[in-house]
Amino acid sequence: MSESTPNPRPLAPLGSVEPHALFMRIPSDDQLLYKVMTVENLLRSVTNNYLHFNRIDSYSDFLNADENDGRQLPKDQHLNTATRFQKAPDFSAADYYDQCRSRTYACCFSIENSPYIWEIYANGSEKGKACVVFEFGKLRAMLNSELNLGGAVLLYESNCCRQIFSVNYRLVNYVPWGTHQTNEEHLSNPILYTYLKDSDRFREERELRISLSAIGIGHFALKDGSLIEFPSSLQLGFDFRTAIASAAIREILLAPEADSSFLKNELSKLRIVPAPTSEKK
Repeated sequence: MSESTPNPRPLAPLGSVEPHALFMRIPSDDQLLYKVMTVENLLRSVTNNYLHFNRIDSYSDFLNADENDGRQLPKDQHLNTATRFQKAPDFSAADYYDQCRSRTYACCFSIENSPYIWEIYANGSEKGKACVVFEFGKLRAMLNSELNLGGAVLLYESNCCRQIFSVNYRLVNYVPWGTHQTNEEHLSNPILYTYLKDSDRFREERELRISLSAIGIGHFALKDGSLIEFPSSLQLGFDFRTAIASAAIREILLAPEADSSFLKNELSKLRIVPAPTSEKK
C-alpha cells in the first residue's frame, strides 16, 4: 500500500481589478481629485514610486481621525453577530466583517479643493503642505494596469507572494452613523462598510476612496508556514514620472507657507519637472 500524500496547502486567491464595480458609485473620468500631504511625504512617494495606503482600522493619529472607519454599523451589529457559518459555528458574520476590515487598505482623495482638507490633513510638517491634483480616469487606468493579474507582485518581508488584494474605487456615502442600517433584508457585502462614514463628522471631506482588500476568511501563509501579518500601511507601486507625463497628475498646489524652492529643487534632482506649482485656491 502506498503512503498517503497530504493535501497541499490551498493557494491564496488572487486579487482582482474592480470585482465590486456594481456596488461602486464613481465620478466621471475627468473629475479632479485632491490629495493633501506634507511636502516630505510627497517627496518620499515620488522618490520611491508609490502611493501610500493605510489599513482602515488604524486611522487614529491625526485631527478628526475616524475610529469607526470601515467598521460595521451599530444597527447592523446584532444581526451580524447572530449569523453563524454552518461549517464554522463559532465564527459569526460580525467576525468576518471585522477580519475583512483588518485586511483592507485605503488611499483617500477629495473631489473638492476645499479649506477643510487643507486644515485637517498633513499637519506638523517643517516644509509645509502640498496637494497633488489627479485626474480620476487616468489615475484609475494606471492603477488597474499596475494590478492586472499578469503583472502584479506582492512583496512581503522580501518574499514575493501571490497578489491577494483587489482594488475598488468609490465615492464615500455619508450616513447617520448611529441609526443607519444596511442589513434589513440581507447581509451586506463587506466592501460597503469601507465606503460608509458618519455624515455629521465627515461630510465635508467629499471623499473618493481607493481600496485594496483581501478576503476575510482563512489565513495567509508563506511557503515556510509562517502567517502573513497585515501591516498598518502598505505601498502600491506608482510611477510619478509617468503620471505627470500622461497628465494623470495635473498639477501640484502648495500652501502659502510651503517651501516651494525646496520642493522644486528636490524634484529636479529626480529629473522631474512638473507643471508649475501654484498656491492653494
